[in-house]
Amino acid sequence: MAEPASFPFSPSYEQACDRLIAMCNGDPRSTIKALILANEYLETELSELRTKAVNLGATARRSRHRDDAA
Repeated sequence: MAEPASFPFSPSYEQACDRLIAMCNGDPRSTIKALILANEYLETELSELRTKAVNLGATARRSRHRDDAA
């Protein structure tokens, strides 16, 4: 049987987990909900940044195309 993968967790991860659990009064369900909310927020931020990057790239390409045509 294959051995489960080990991840290089640092002590700071353990401390962060302990802090989050404490912030949620030791309630595992509240802790998981907080993590899900944080993840959704980060996914939204990433999506917005990707959209901005695509728009900036399209603007730069149009600008270069105009400069080349001139």
